[in-house]
Amino acid sequence: MFHYERESRTTHSECYVVENESGSRARVDLHYASPLVYATLCVPESWAEEDVQDVIADVDDRYALTADPLRDDLIVTVWRGQEVGVYSQEDGGADD
Repeated sequence: MFHYERESRTTHSECYVVENESGSRARVDLHYASPLVYATLCVPESWAEEDVQDVIADVDDRYALTADPLRDDLIVTVWRGQEVGVYSQEDGGADD
């Protein structure tokens, strides 16, 4: 089971933090380009392929199909790695 927390939303995109039962976090960015929905899924190295497939199915059911039930396809690019940090121009970088 996964918990989704929306970080941002525009008329054509949404971004979510995805957390599994052990507290490990991933991120999914959705871009609605009718008739297709594109997603970028970034997962930690520790996540199994089954977790990745479960999140893709979950995202399809919860978000992609509800946004456009007649869409042609959900195309997902998956990145596996580690979070480095969050950077902002106002902060001057992650570490000062």
